[in-house]
Amino acid sequence: MEKYWNKVTEFLSLNEDTTIKYLEDCDADNLYWISEVFEDISANLKSQNFIDCLRELDKKFPGLEMAHDIDIAESYF
Repeated sequence: MEKYWNKVTEFLSLNEDTTIKYLEDCDADNLYWISEVFEDISANLKSQNFIDCLRELDKKFPGLEMAHDIDIAESYF
């Protein structure tokens, strides 16, 4: 499982714009799983735009309760 998460993190850390676009197009299920590595992606991207995107997605999918994960991700850069 860790190998999978490392690959996801690596892929989503390659390009900020592509990552943001991908996340904006994700459905709730995919976003839920990806939220597990928000902090790792944030540590790699070091981007306020990434955090802003996550905050917008939290509004779009309030049932996912991602605010705490996003706060942690924000602290990583």
